[in-house]
Amino acid sequence: MKIIMLGAPGAGKGTQAKRIAKKYDVPHISTGDIFRANIKNGTDLGNKAKTYMDQGLLVPDELVVDLVVDRFKQEDCNKGYVLDGFPRTIPQAEALDKALAAIGEKVDYAINVEVPDENIIKRMSGRRACLSCGATYHLEHIPTKVEGICDNCGSELVLREDDKPETVKKRLDIYHEQTKPLIDYYTQRGILAEVDGTADMAVVFNDIIKILGE
Repeated sequence: MKIIMLGAPGAGKGTQAKRIAKKYDVPHISTGDIFRANIKNGTDLGNKAKTYMDQGLLVPDELVVDLVVDRFKQEDCNKGYVLDGFPRTIPQAEALDKALAAIGEKVDYAINVEVPDENIIKRMSGRRACLSCGATYHLEHIPTKVEGICDNCGSELVLREDDKPETVKKRLDIYHEQTKPLIDYYTQRGILAEVDGTADMAVVFNDIIKILGE
C-alpha cells in the first residue's frame, strides 16, 4: 500500500502518517529523513544533495525524486510506505509518477487532511516550546501545570517564529499556490481521498482507516 499524505502545514498529516505507518507496518518516509540518512552515510545521492544544501540552494526535483525512489527500493518498503512532505508541487508529482512507472509501481492513495486556514493559524499560534529541553505544549490542547513554564525542566516557554500567526499565514499562502494544485492532480488520477482534519485526532485516524481498509 503506497500512500501520499497531503495537507497544509499544521493540518496534522505528519501525526496521521506515523499512525498509519504503525498500523500497517510500513515505513513513514519524509524527505528530511532521507536527506539526513544519505548525507550521514555519504552516499553519492547524499553528497550531491549536500552540495546544494551547503550553498543554501533547493535540491533539484530530479535529485529529490532519485533519493525518494532509492528509499523505496529498500526491503522495509516491500509492503508499501507512507510518504509525508513530498511531492509539494505538480512537477514533483509528475517526476515521481514517471520514476515509479519506470520500476513498475504507482501510488495507491493520496490522502488530504483538510483543515481551514483559520483553524491552522489558531492551532499553530497556540503552540509553545521549551528551548532548553525541546518539549512542546499547546495553550488549549496540551497546557502546562504552570502557565508559560515547562513541566519537564522549569524553563520559560516561547512562541517560536515558525508558529507566529504572520509566519503561518505566509506558509499557507505558499501552500495554496504550490501544493494545493496536487489535490486536483490526484483527483484526476482517481486516487485522492479527503478527511476532515478539524475532528479529534482519533476520529481523523479512524476515517483514514475506513478509506484504506483493515
